[in-house]
Amino acid sequence: MTKTVALLVFGLFCEAIGVVLINKGLKQIGGPASYHARDLLRIVVDAMTNSNFLVGLFLETLFFICLCVLMSKSDVSFLWPLTSLGFVLTTLVAKFLLHEHVSRLRWAGVFLIVLGAGIITWSEKVKPPKVGPSALSSEK
Repeated sequence: MTKTVALLVFGLFCEAIGVVLINKGLKQIGGPASYHARDLLRIVVDAMTNSNFLVGLFLETLFFICLCVLMSKSDVSFLWPLTSLGFVLTTLVAKFLLHEHVSRLRWAGVFLIVLGAGIITWSEKVKPPKVGPSALSSEK
């Protein structure tokens, strides 16, 4: 489980920093004047030349690769709720990298996410071990 948690934490850091960099890049580019194809295409072209956006996209890709590896080896009911810790990391990165104001109410929400992730992690530790085919054949 240590490798699983380590890969999850790495992926979540990639996601948190990636989301913040994508946000920063899109703010540098500016929003569309309208939602016509020409304005949207301008944003896509500008995003493909914005270093913050591209690094953020790369980090989000790393997160997705980590998530795919973890999902192939872990229960979704264990893993997916733990990805909510990404909200915690993203809030911290936004506060310290983008200098966003985070209200006490938002910090309370962050605390609840951490509490929920802790309960999920604890539930994995107290889960009975899986019975595999080799264990069943040895009982005969």
